[in-house]
Amino acid sequence: MGIAEDLPILESRLTELITRYEQYFIGVEKREPLRLLAEVDQLVRRYATAPITNTMYKHRYTSLVARLSSYRQLWNKTVREIEEGRYARDRFRARLNEERREQGEGMERRRDILPPVDPDLERVYRELQEARSACNLPPGGVTREQLAATLAKQRPELSRRLGTDDIRFRVVVENGKPRIKAGKTDTHT
Repeated sequence: MGIAEDLPILESRLTELITRYEQYFIGVEKREPLRLLAEVDQLVRRYATAPITNTMYKHRYTSLVARLSSYRQLWNKTVREIEEGRYARDRFRARLNEERREQGEGMERRRDILPPVDPDLERVYRELQEARSACNLPPGGVTREQLAATLAKQRPELSRRLGTDDIRFRVVVENGKPRIKAGKTDTHT
């Protein structure tokens, strides 16, 4: 085989090697792709001392070798960081595992920290989900947390406008869409 046949092979193997190293660094591949690296090195060494007379092939070969060299420096640096425990992905995983362990050990403490469930909020959320279902809208749309934040944000303005802090939210359907309406709490019921 000559340089004309080997250059496309070298280019495709180099592209595959780059992909495999990226997969190794993000944790998809479990082992460093050393065998493929050896194959690429062998193709590079084959023409390292051989004279390449065609300028186009020579340029393409030197470009591929330069690309391999720059990637190799990056890979060596990243592998060294992994070995020393300074690689960001590994630090993230270690922190995540530590947080999971803490959560498992302290679930009783976390239950005490959680805010009490607001029955009025639960009622409005349930009515909203039922109205969405009645209007043939997909379930979801708004989470409890989003609903709580929205109602808490609107409550001061509504209190000022209605002249009372006793506000009751209800869900109505207008034009085929569920809406949340606010009004004064009815003291007679």
